[in-house]
Amino acid sequence: MAVTPRGTTPVPPDARPRLTVLSGPSGVGKSTVVAHMRKVHPEVWLSVSATTRKPRPGERHGVQYLFVDDEEFDKLVANGELLEWAEFAGNRYGTPRQAVLERLEAGEPVLLEIDLQGARLVRESMPEAQLVFLAPPSWDELVRRLTGRGTEAPDVIERRLTAAKVELAAEAEFDTTLVNTSVEDVARELLALMRVV
Repeated sequence: MAVTPRGTTPVPPDARPRLTVLSGPSGVGKSTVVAHMRKVHPEVWLSVSATTRKPRPGERHGVQYLFVDDEEFDKLVANGELLEWAEFAGNRYGTPRQAVLERLEAGEPVLLEIDLQGARLVRESMPEAQLVFLAPPSWDELVRRLTGRGTEAPDVIERRLTAAKVELAAEAEFDTTLVNTSVEDVARELLALMRVV
């Protein structure tokens, strides 16, 4: 049964925007691109993921993430409330299903910014979704970005770099690849793919 947020009219299925998934290795600049894009086009709805990770300085519950403990996350999984979920660098991340479906039903462009494992799960459950891979200009640049953050311990950075090699090898699984040489250019290309003008 289709669910429509109160006060909105359902949009015919053929007129609805497709779900767009943005993925790529840690440190490639996904969050930066999305933040820039949403400044220019705030109507693009970005799903806020649930995570068991502790907030970084400046992050707020419900804005960057829905910060939950392991028990709460277990309940979300058990109740089928996540469209996808994955474990990464010792923490779990997941996309709340209902909010995504409601926004798509209302005809809003929806963007998920998730990891490779999550993108694969979305492809299984929603084959019509558009998967976009964000690639770094080079491996050296990705290493520089990850180590330059200064927010994580060396062992965490090493895990992220190991995962990045796997993620880069999966680029062919995506519908489109955008190379992050310029945040503004990539944001513009992503908006065009999402048919947001």
